Amino acid sequence: MSTWSADGWLGEATQSASPNFGARPPGIGISLVVVHNISLPPDQFGGPWVEDFFLNRLNVAVHPYFETISEVEVSSHFFIRRDGQTIQFVSCDDRAWHAGVSSWRGRENCNDYSVGIELEGTDTEPYTHSQYAALWSVIDALCQRYPIEAIAGHCHIAPLRKSDPGPAFDWSAVRQMYPNLELPTEVLA
Repeated sequence: MSTWSADGWLGEATQSASPNFGARPPGIGISLVVVHNISLPPDQFGGPWVEDFFLNRLNVAVHPYFETISEVEVSSHFFIRRDGQTIQFVSCDDRAWHAGVSSWRGRENCNDYSVGIELEGTDTEPYTHSQYAALWSVIDALCQRYPIEAIAGHCHIAPLRKSDPGPAFDWSAVRQMYPNLELPTEVLA
């Protein structure tokens, strides 16, 4: 059984509070989990760069790519590293800035009613066993606390802009773990 603080922080995750969040609209329940991937610099793993990015302290002198995203203010509720370490940046009771312009089943503004989970990775490189174990743990905890109805990828809520978590993500494992939750139609085929 997971432990939650009264204000939406998961006890099993390392806390690193991002300034990039806002209040959820009144009366909006959390019903969707959105799975993403991220690597900084692109296609490289390890290092503090993703955490620095979500905390608005990314050093642009470290890599040329960082200059192109230096003004972007984003966050996710959770980030799961390749070794399974889980970092929480925003209380799940608050609205992280992970989805952007998005829609799930005709409902706009997914940030309002979703929790974002970033996996350290790329669209094409397999995710690790440790990451899946940590992902199941986080989703289990979310399902205990919130009325989660569905799990989707960033590619499903913003298909013209995003491709993550990509073809390397194991949707069949999600279907096995969460047969009662709605998944994107295209991953059920």
